[in-house]
Amino acid sequence: MPRVARLPEWDRVRGDEAGPRTANVPPLKYYAFLSYSHADAATADWLHGALERFRTPGALAGRLTQNGVIPRRLTPIFRDRHELPASQDLGREIQDALDSSRFLIVLCSPAAATSRWVNAEIDMFKRHRPDGCVLAAIMSGEPFASEIPGREAEECLPPALRHKYDRRGRPTARPAEPLAADLRDHRDGKRLGLLKLIAGMLGVGLDELVQRETLRRQRRLAIVAAASIAGMAVTSTLAIFALDSRDEARDQRREAEGLVGFMLGDLREKLEPVGRLDALDAVGSHALAYFQKQDKSSLSDAALAQRSRALSLLAEIATLRGDFDGALRRYNEAMAGTAEMVRRSPNDPQRLFDHAQNLFYVSDIARRRGQMAHAETALREYKRLADQMVAIDPDNLKWRMETQYASANLGIALFEQRRFPEASRQFQDALNTIEQLAAAEPKNSEYQKSVAESLAWLADSQRAEGRLDEAIGQRERQVALLNRLMVGGTADVEYKQKAIPAYQALGRLFASKGDLDQAIEQLRLAVNHAEQLIPTEPGNTKWRELAASARLFLAESLLAKRQTDEAASQTRAGCDLVNRLIVRDRSVVSWRGLARSCLTMRARIALAAGANSEALSLADRALTAAQSAKWTDNVDQRYTIAGAYRLVGDIQRQIGDQGAARSAWLAGLAILPRGIREKPPETSERAELLQRVGRTEEAKQLRTSLETIGYRRTS
Repeated sequence: MPRVARLPEWDRVRGDEAGPRTANVPPLKYYAFLSYSHADAATADWLHGALERFRTPGALAGRLTQNGVIPRRLTPIFRDRHELPASQDLGREIQDALDSSRFLIVLCSPAAATSRWVNAEIDMFKRHRPDGCVLAAIMSGEPFASEIPGREAEECLPPALRHKYDRRGRPTARPAEPLAADLRDHRDGKRLGLLKLIAGMLGVGLDELVQRETLRRQRRLAIVAAASIAGMAVTSTLAIFALDSRDEARDQRREAEGLVGFMLGDLREKLEPVGRLDALDAVGSHALAYFQKQDKSSLSDAALAQRSRALSLLAEIATLRGDFDGALRRYNEAMAGTAEMVRRSPNDPQRLFDHAQNLFYVSDIARRRGQMAHAETALREYKRLADQMVAIDPDNLKWRMETQYASANLGIALFEQRRFPEASRQFQDALNTIEQLAAAEPKNSEYQKSVAESLAWLADSQRAEGRLDEAIGQRERQVALLNRLMVGGTADVEYKQKAIPAYQALGRLFASKGDLDQAIEQLRLAVNHAEQLIPTEPGNTKWRELAASARLFLAESLLAKRQTDEAASQTRAGCDLVNRLIVRDRSVVSWRGLARSCLTMRARIALAAGANSEALSLADRALTAAQSAKWTDNVDQRYTIAGAYRLVGDIQRQIGDQGAARSAWLAGLAILPRGIREKPPETSERAELLQRVGRTEEAKQLRTSLETIGYRRTS
């Protein structure tokens, strides 16, 4: 139950907007109405008794919360078809009981989900009490399983509980997220689940209630201990007390582990959006400190899982703080725990999932450090585990998404090693998987976003292979998908942001085929989308960065078509955006890269206009900027520097200084890497420099290979 502290006010007078029945609301007679299927009567007996026996800790009783004054007892609790007198009008009795109950508690199970009476009670409560609160207590089945093909029979939430009602008590098509406590043994369990329900009704945080309950139990233990010492002469009493103490210690351990589970679950979810690393660090450290006092060999499966989660949380925080050594140490320790869990139960997909997550984060650290072989090894194991999850439970969409993530991330690792054909195969696998999921759930926006991202990665790897027509096809599919989502979706701004680099990439692909008209058309669309976004939030630097990049690439294609004046205009507009970004922060690498591109475009425009001195000054500055940049990908950096040398040499040749021009071209050629697989633009850069220094036969061979794939250089 992630949100227990902000339940509605129950004793306030409701206005006319609540619906036609608010004029004659009966006084609140019951603290809660317990609705359940007769098939779950045994659990209902336990829950009813536990709620009515509960005594509010003295430190909380009488406190005023958003739910009113906290009572000492949660009584009485109404049980459907248990306290009703004989009557010809059972509907009237039920309605009155619902109207006079502060809360509706629904005991959720597959039997309850199909019970006409349980659903009718929820519907009646929501219609007549639109300001009321329904709490779900899950005892079996699975929430929202009805949305998963083949698992409909596992649904535990009745239909009325799965949909929101408006302020007038009318059902809507919007999905609801009921406040829920999970009583299942592999989740919260009965003890912690009961406390979650009570915390929700009282309007206090679960952690506070657990602490108060723990203190009360400790005081009771102290009293029992004192009494036992007084009667320690009686051997039988000591034996009984020893047994009670053992049971109590076991209960306390379970309760402590339940609190740790809350800290690593609900409490973490509340702290993460705030971004307080110190608070998250404290949560992880306290949880880990508890387990360090335990014998690791005797830890239960649940405790072992919690220990690994605490280690993963601390590793995540260390990563955010830039402490990669500390993060890797924690992830490896967490991974040892999840590996032991898999060893104990090798066919449990949840355990495979937990182990796979640690593998992914270990690979991510290796990738950031340039240790691509280590990253690839971890990602291949991650993919093997994801495939195993699906083999065990093929209908689980979460596991199928893991195979998509695994293929995509392995593809990225291969792409960064310039193993483009292998990367393309992984990206194609990822695309196939996500397209199947998106076809099954076309309204799932996360699936649609993943389809768009998979298309982009596949297009980039195909472009790097030289499969330009196929890359254009993937980008056209991506653009078409984003356009459909922008028309029919609700997150227009997000889709427009994704459309900018999609149109830009498509434009660059057309330019690489020599189709400058199509390139300019697509790049104009990229610019237009960016310009539409910026007024929405002028302070959004990401949108300004995208707009600047799109304008500079548009200027490049316009200059290739000899439309110099408009190329100069687009360059000025793009560079103005870049200058505003640089003023904010000169340390941002991508912004500095755009600033270098501005210098390059201005130099080329000046050269085209015959302003040779100005062009040379700008080109020298662009070369200096390229040489001083500290980019992660040193191979890409070398081609950038080589291109800057080529431009300086071209300007020197235009001025008439052939010696200086040749020196610049030779310097550019010398910095190019050897023995690697080149992308077509990189091969073209090498061919241009070889041609300029007189190595025409080598240049011709490279140009022939580029012509074979349809590549045309335009800059």
